[in-house]
Amino acid sequence: MADEDSGTGLPASLETAWGLRERPGKGPRPTLTLPKIVDVAVALAAAEGVDAVSMGRVAKELGVSTMSLYRYVAAKEELHVLMADAGVGAPPPLPPEAQGWSWRELLTDWAYAQRAVLMANSWILRIPITAAPVSPNQLAWMDRGLASMAGTDLEESEKLSTIILIGGLVRNEATTAADMTDAVIKSGTAPDQALGRYIRTLRLMTGPDSHPAVTRLLASDAFSGSEEPDFRFRFGLDRILDGLAPLTSERRQ
Repeated sequence: MADEDSGTGLPASLETAWGLRERPGKGPRPTLTLPKIVDVAVALAAAEGVDAVSMGRVAKELGVSTMSLYRYVAAKEELHVLMADAGVGAPPPLPPEAQGWSWRELLTDWAYAQRAVLMANSWILRIPITAAPVSPNQLAWMDRGLASMAGTDLEESEKLSTIILIGGLVRNEATTAADMTDAVIKSGTAPDQALGRYIRTLRLMTGPDSHPAVTRLLASDAFSGSEEPDFRFRFGLDRILDGLAPLTSERRQ
């Protein structure tokens, strides 16, 4: 619940994350802190999945009562926001050579950095997106993406649309990878075996008359894995950036 008296419109827990509150309420300084709560919740999510995170379970891991957590976090949804913010962390610093990078190179670096974080912390993808980013690290990532286009003449609304579009590609790629990993774990089937079964099924169920395009796909090397490991992600990202390039160049003429 937002704290209407603060003027930020943010819940007290997020104000604490921003450093606007040292601790909730008055009285002796407690041993329990918001960072401790978030750290335990993140550890649970990483080990057992987001579904394992509840206020009761986090309290048990901390050795405190469930009610004591509510002095720091008003609801599990707030905890999810704080967990995701901790999970993504701050954007990594740009290398020294980035001083001479183009907007395209900066956006590419931003996209790959986000993808690496999400694929390393796939539990974040299981947290529903219910609102625009307002937490410290999430906004730092947003700022980095927008700043990548500072040297262009794109409108601010177009810059925002660009990072939303690229962010969607990143999240979809990471989610697909996480889904496939989960499926492999559940089935106990190696990825190559699962792919082989899928290809055999397609060949049995399709043909040149009923599914000519799928037949051509199966006759190609699209499923062979011969392309570079990041081919599909690189292809999608490059097409987005290719589409953006003429827009920026036309306005400079």
